Amino acid sequence: MRPPTLPGLMLIRQDQALLDNCAVYEPCVALIVQGRKRVLLGDETLDYGEDRYLIASMDLPVRTAVLEASPDRPYLGLALRLDWRELASLMLEVPAPPPGRKAVPPDSRAMTTGALSASLLQAFDRLLDLLDHPDDIPALAPLILREIHYRLLTGEAGARLRQIATVDTQSHQVARAIARLNAQFHQPLRIEELAREAGMGQSTFHHHFKQLTAMTPLQYQKQLRLNEARRLMLSQRLDASTAAFRVGYESPSQFSREYRRLFGVPPSRDVAGLRSAAEPLAA
Repeated sequence: MRPPTLPGLMLIRQDQALLDNCAVYEPCVALIVQGRKRVLLGDETLDYGEDRYLIASMDLPVRTAVLEASPDRPYLGLALRLDWRELASLMLEVPAPPPGRKAVPPDSRAMTTGALSASLLQAFDRLLDLLDHPDDIPALAPLILREIHYRLLTGEAGARLRQIATVDTQSHQVARAIARLNAQFHQPLRIEELAREAGMGQSTFHHHFKQLTAMTPLQYQKQLRLNEARRLMLSQRLDASTAAFRVGYESPSQFSREYRRLFGVPPSRDVAGLRSAAEPLAA
């Protein structure tokens, strides 16, 4: 749920393990208060728990699994949307580390985990405390949010955040093209247009896109489409063919093949299994 007084903050509770879920992570930082979680980005796996945070620096389609959760000890987590204007403002005040220090490795992804420092955890504690004192939010929330962004910028993920936020970097240019792909994922993929959006040649764009997302542009679009089709079949009870056309597929058989390749079972069987697994939660 999203506390209405702190827009951008999401609180999550899960009373049982959920081993196969789909999501598109917006640029955010996520913490786990209790439990463990696994995130699959392309063919890479990120596990994190109460001692680490996860940060996504651009929109990324992922598959997730809540590994530890029960009614007696539920999974508890939170996510905070990143404010790029706040980061840009801080970058003017906080000098970048000298060359060679905290540099971004050439194969860095746009999603990573970092050690949860005491200072970052304390800032989040103060932010959550404001939910019990709503009258203090207008005056104190902006200060605490700025501190959280400062802790992130000066922490393990700081170099990656600087690259994404700096306008003339290749990471920022790819992020801009990814935003367009997210908005138009149901339309035919045109690599030349995305590369032009990023100001790169097609081969250079393809290389940097995969470096950041662990997926090719085509794989990224397929996962967006299949995630959305799965959501439509679950939430709106659409049949597979209707969901396929809704997300941009022209061939239901191709949709079924690619769905099975990603999720391991055909659409109808997958959705039936997910609904069955959700019944205890609704009881």
